[in-house]
Amino acid sequence: QKKCQCHIYSYPYRLKHYYNTSNNFPGGIFEYAREISLYDERRFKHEFFLQITQSFPLLKENLSIIKYPHLTELDLTQVHKDHIRQFLFDMKTCLPNNVYLLIDYRLTKKVTRNFTRNTTRRNCEKLSYVFFFRRPDFLKHLKFYVPYTEIL
Repeated sequence: QKKCQCHIYSYPYRLKHYYNTSNNFPGGIFEYAREISLYDERRFKHEFFLQITQSFPLLKENLSIIKYPHLTELDLTQVHKDHIRQFLFDMKTCLPNNVYLLIDYRLTKKVTRNFTRNTTRRNCEKLSYVFFFRRPDFLKHLKFYVPYTEIL
């Protein structure tokens, strides 16, 4: 079954959210939106995230390393591992402190190279809570990688 979605809105866009943004996002300035969600069948590339952060100024400053200073919760449960890299690699994204992360344990283990990769450690250390889907019972080894994070 094929589906299509169309966003219709008046300008200036005054809502505080913009849901189901896809790779076909036309751009523009959405100065009131503080919450967005992304959905697409194809992977999002780094350039797409740069476009998003430029279109939603309350989400970040315009830098090559993407910052989300107002981000409090990040749901990466049904995403490709490239999206996990996008948010966890410190040379692509700078997460703020105290983020609540929902994520698939197996994909996180791959992206972080069994929780040893230094390029993901910095953003992982900023998490206040992480909820792993499909996680094993034994997680003591993670306390070395995310020492200040409560694992749910």
